[in-house]
Amino acid sequence: MEGSVSLPAQVPVMPLPGALLFPHALLPLYVFEERYREMLEHALRHHRMFSVALIKPERSEWESPSDFFHVAGVGLIRACVGRADGTSNLILQGLERVRFIGFEQETPFPIATIEPIECEDSSSVETEALAAKVLELYSKLRTKGRELPKKIDRYLSDLNDMEMLADLMASTFVNDPLRRQQVLEELVLNQRLRLVIQYLREEIGSAAV
Repeated sequence: MEGSVSLPAQVPVMPLPGALLFPHALLPLYVFEERYREMLEHALRHHRMFSVALIKPERSEWESPSDFFHVAGVGLIRACVGRADGTSNLILQGLERVRFIGFEQETPFPIATIEPIECEDSSSVETEALAAKVLELYSKLRTKGRELPKKIDRYLSDLNDMEMLADLMASTFVNDPLRRQQVLEELVLNQRLRLVIQYLREEIGSAAV
């Protein structure tokens, strides 16, 4: 489904504290700031896409592109409901990881020139073993009352896309934004899976305390 959507050369960017967008994930957003209302209008007029970028943790908010990470997810606006007061509720569906390679505009909201990030596919017996470990850890997390939507949950057992598995697990179960950012930025598939395993183990440990 996502593969059928072509990314434009530039997209608007919404820098947010603590929020990231992974491919395949759904992100509900409430848009109320004036600059982001303008950004949303721009996105709806053009490709119905924008990027969510994580503001660096040492910044309380952003003033320039140096204040947020330049590897981020681009999403498609799947639903958007405008309110009488000018605010909007929307659902953004993650499409691809991208890198910002320049900025056509910085204010009132950034518009970034983007390039897609390709995962270095080192699919192997080791990859399959790592993916099996991720699923084993997920089964433990599920017993602690956290689980993916049933539709995705049923799909996981037949999942052959290991990159999607890493994305879904990191976006759903890794709480720390910097750790999610690390998974988002990692280019090597096996290393992405190792990071997810490490972080899921720690999530299980903290849930048991």
